[in-house]
Amino acid sequence: MTYKEILYSTENRIATLTLNCPEKLNAMGPVLLKEFEEAIKEFNRDDQSRVLVIRGAGRAFSAGYAIGGGDNHGRDQTVDEDRDRLEETALRWLSLWESPKPIISMVHGYCLAGASMLAIMADLTFVADDAKIGFPSLPIGSGDIETFWYWFVGPKRTKEIGWLLGTTISGKQAQSWGFANESFAPEDLEAKTYEKAQLIARLPLSLLNLKKKSVNRIMEFQGFRAAVLSGSEWDAVAHATDAVKEMQGRMAEGGMKGAIQWFNTEA
Repeated sequence: MTYKEILYSTENRIATLTLNCPEKLNAMGPVLLKEFEEAIKEFNRDDQSRVLVIRGAGRAFSAGYAIGGGDNHGRDQTVDEDRDRLEETALRWLSLWESPKPIISMVHGYCLAGASMLAIMADLTFVADDAKIGFPSLPIGSGDIETFWYWFVGPKRTKEIGWLLGTTISGKQAQSWGFANESFAPEDLEAKTYEKAQLIARLPLSLLNLKKKSVNRIMEFQGFRAAVLSGSEWDAVAHATDAVKEMQGRMAEGGMKGAIQWFNTEA
């Protein structure tokens, strides 16, 4: 399949999916997100590829959703419609967790908001020491990102970064928090990640599938999947509040930069 905003390739039992809009810091709009879904399906169908590495082209893994593209924060939608849309987004990232084969996210540069959901839902997450990982810079929702982070970094860390808007953590912090498996020097990230992928790819697919399911099943018993999907409901309610509607108006009037400036100086 030919893609426009991602790159997909395979070599030595390892598949690579690259977010490929470097001029936009790989912001995730409708085309990229649709192609992402198709590439995950392609990986799942390919019996020759045993591991997938997800990465970003250029200076960043991804700056998150493209405003007006991947996430319009419930504008012009009923609460029910917004919840259904948000649930589709959660299911997209859950598809990584539910893939029968291991998936690795390789994070460098910025990894913000929705992109952090992508990165954390990979089975393994490797990051550059100087990566910048965090939540949105504006109060435009509640619950969808938090329900993903909670399972890996715990309630106190999730509240800390979720409430201190604009805060980012480094790759080294992400490892210490539990967001990432390991943090490497930027110049070593690619080599170390593919070294790990090559070791994993030595295992037969049938065993990889069982090993992944055995861990995921425990998380299911603890309520992981239901909890993650519940974030769609919290976020839909948040989008209907006056506070978020005001911020939507600020964004429509002054763009993202103008809204951030207003929030940091006037709010």
